[in-house]
Amino acid sequence: MKAIVLSAGQGSRLLPLTISKPKCLVEFSGRSLLEWQLEALHCAGVTEAVVVTGFGADQVEAVLAERAPLGLKVRTIYNPFYKLADNLATCWLVRDEMQGAFLILNGDTLIEPAIVRRLLKAPPAPITVSIDRKPQYDADDMKVRTAGTQLTAIGKTLSEDIDGESIGFLRFSREGAARFVEQIDRVMHTPEGVKLWYLSAINGLAQAGCAIEVASIEGLQWGEVDFHPDVARARAMTASWSARWLPQAPVRPAAGG
Repeated sequence: MKAIVLSAGQGSRLLPLTISKPKCLVEFSGRSLLEWQLEALHCAGVTEAVVVTGFGADQVEAVLAERAPLGLKVRTIYNPFYKLADNLATCWLVRDEMQGAFLILNGDTLIEPAIVRRLLKAPPAPITVSIDRKPQYDADDMKVRTAGTQLTAIGKTLSEDIDGESIGFLRFSREGAARFVEQIDRVMHTPEGVKLWYLSAINGLAQAGCAIEVASIEGLQWGEVDFHPDVARARAMTASWSARWLPQAPVRPAAGG
């Protein structure tokens, strides 16, 4: 299984933490956000990761060369348009990586390995969206509406019949990948395409009747790192992960070592 990690952005809402390094390299309990993501994917059996870089790409390349998990094949693709476009355009840029089954993970989502395992073990479906549930949702949450286990709508502006929020981690079968690539290509041919989130393409597929399932990760630990209050919560969470599941295996040797 391959995972695509969208890590091109600077993370301007975290300034000054991100004034000279991208959000994916902000450290939590001794490891960068990206390192935590790769460890979680690797621990759950993912064998290949494609990291989309942008701001601070050279820094990301250096960290990956030295500290990516052993046994995980990691490649990078540079997105030169990260300042100009949102993540639907990023997905369009790497659409050649979506020729078979794959996972996609937002670059600001911290997850524990159990979440990866739960998504991988979810019943077969063209597209599966991992969701969590809580008593209330705010304007920045990517809210979902469902009918049973099938997703019927997804978006930040949903206001009625909300049944959870997307955590920014999806699974695609070969069929689902083809439908997704077709949809993002269609949307990218519209004037507004470069300014949209890729989940707007998922919403479009749901509206068109594509079978999109949800997989609840309720009870498992995750966190989105978007604003400054998120940083303290993420550091507390990853501190517990260090003792609970972080592998102690050596990392890749540095280049030339």
